Amino acid sequence: MTSNVGTSNVGTSNVGIVIVGAGFGGIGMAIALKKAGFGDFVILEKASDLGGTWRDNQYPGCACDVPAALYSYSYELNPAWTRIFAPQREIWDYLRMCSAKYGIDAHIRYDRVVERMDWDDGARRWHVVTGSGDGYLARAVVSAAGALHVPSYPDIPGADLFGGTSFHSARWDRSCDLEGKQVAVIGTGASAIQFIPEIAPQAARLRVFQRTPPWIHPRLDAPMPARRRVPLADRALRDTFYWLLEARALGFAVHPRLMAPMEQVARRHIERQIADPGLRALLTPDYTIGCKRLLLSSNYYPALQRPNVDLVTERITGLTQTGLVTADGAAHPADVIIYGTGFKVVGAVAGLNVTGRDGRVLDGTEAYQGVTVDGFPNFFMLLGPNTGLGHTSVVFMIESQVQHVMSCLKMLARDKADTIEVSASAQQRFNRGLQRRLRRAVWSAGGCRSWYLDTDGVNRALWPGFSFEYWARARRARRGAYLVDG
Repeated sequence: MTSNVGTSNVGTSNVGIVIVGAGFGGIGMAIALKKAGFGDFVILEKASDLGGTWRDNQYPGCACDVPAALYSYSYELNPAWTRIFAPQREIWDYLRMCSAKYGIDAHIRYDRVVERMDWDDGARRWHVVTGSGDGYLARAVVSAAGALHVPSYPDIPGADLFGGTSFHSARWDRSCDLEGKQVAVIGTGASAIQFIPEIAPQAARLRVFQRTPPWIHPRLDAPMPARRRVPLADRALRDTFYWLLEARALGFAVHPRLMAPMEQVARRHIERQIADPGLRALLTPDYTIGCKRLLLSSNYYPALQRPNVDLVTERITGLTQTGLVTADGAAHPADVIIYGTGFKVVGAVAGLNVTGRDGRVLDGTEAYQGVTVDGFPNFFMLLGPNTGLGHTSVVFMIESQVQHVMSCLKMLARDKADTIEVSASAQQRFNRGLQRRLRRAVWSAGGCRSWYLDTDGVNRALWPGFSFEYWARARRARRGAYLVDG
């Protein structure tokens, strides 16, 4: 594990900028600050190592579902990827390399869980308090905590009665030996379709509990040839993948009808890999492709057809000491239950307990360009509301948001001002236009219910168009949208 480099003593420290989280967002933000000559900042990381999502998710088979050539910072391409879709450990190592290369390690304060952040209008500063007892008085805050870090567990009656071992895929229990065990997997999302083929050969019996089948495309993975660094070739490969994936956004950005070719690919994939018509019917979604996250796998369907694997589609009604019970009254014995049930995404920022001007509490459901919020001066978010993607690398969005934050900070410096805050009218205009587009998009009109939507059915998670459109609109802060004071 990385040591607690630069850990401060208990107390309150004055600092220019506090960054929350040391994943792709936090490290990318820190690198941009360093490049621009902003050296007075700290990164508060809740864990004892950096990496965010790629530190937490260490389940068998964990890998990126975006080509690795795109899953890196644009200014730090990595010629050392071993596969088209990089495995978890390589991505984690890449982030460590970037942090060390750009001198970020010394700015990270590990084991610092942010408990609350409060704006002091008199001092024009943020009070940031951590669970370690130390605090920071900061001119600005950048939340880079992300959304894929708080595991989501289903509310199943009797969960506390289960006498075996249970854990979430993002908190994989390495001490649990699955060899010869009765294993139950709840959920069939992005993580589950990666680890199920890995654990299926180990379990004596594996029962996969599916609520809604996902649309799945083949995963066209292959080893990357060993090669020396050739910057132009690396850049060309990245650009090729970018435009190939961007073409998938036509159905998102233009009209759901344009998703039809993608659905044909998914249907052919099911037909080629599943011979049994009954199983095929259970695994064929009844909603428009793209309504839920499109997944990639070439070994998930074969794993479900192993003689020791059962697909259960009846609703789980409860847990007992010895297993699970479904709506048809059937009892399913289990020694181990693995939750592949995703994360609490919508409203994840609310967990940071941020209080802004006049006691406003940040709920994280709405922002301007997904980055700034009216009533929260000098406060910025990376991967804030409606900046997730359904078709390409989210690192591209992070870089666009980092550019937006930097333009705000430079605006402050040029004006020798104290605060910058998005105007209420600019935020309202932006979100009215955003939600108008989202209401007719596939995520709302495709006939499914997903984690993209809040309890009111409003999409708070995704950007409704092409990523290059977001880059063009968001990378530079528009002076007319902001109030600069002091």
